[in-house]
Amino acid sequence: MAETAKWYVICTNTGYEAMVKNTLEKMIENSNLQDQILDIYIPMEETIEEKANGKKKIVMRKVLPCYIFIKLVYSNQLWYLITNTRGVRGFVGPQGKAVALTDDEVRRMRLERTLDEADIDFEVGSTVNIVSGALNGFSGVVLDLNKTSQKAKVKVLMFDTETEVEVDFVGLKKAD
Repeated sequence: MAETAKWYVICTNTGYEAMVKNTLEKMIENSNLQDQILDIYIPMEETIEEKANGKKKIVMRKVLPCYIFIKLVYSNQLWYLITNTRGVRGFVGPQGKAVALTDDEVRRMRLERTLDEADIDFEVGSTVNIVSGALNGFSGVVLDLNKTSQKAKVKVLMFDTETEVEVDFVGLKKAD
């Protein structure tokens, strides 16, 4: 069934993204829909916020507020269950009809978040450049690789302080 699953976009009420994701995850578990709804994703990125006292802090920010990406095997029953979930305004598409994302859109949005080990050209101790997110342009040293979450712990020099940050593998490139 997984080979027929496609990515769709759900529109939510403002600020309801996490609540809708949690509700859908509970519905998947309670109704045994794991083979029909494969993934739910809220795009987030690290940004740097400056507080009133001048201190800077790294926070997670939604890239596309009010939108959730969901990978599922489409059916009218799932459409009904999802669109009747509290906080969901509907699927993105004409008249609320779900339209699957194209392979190119999935690739550009980085929704397929897994990389083969062969795709990773860095290891613990490597110097890497951060190529996406709020820390784009920073360089650092890889401290740890988590292949399950597809994230690396990187030590960067930020505001004259060495700071450990977590970065998706796809957001890193080995320094020359």
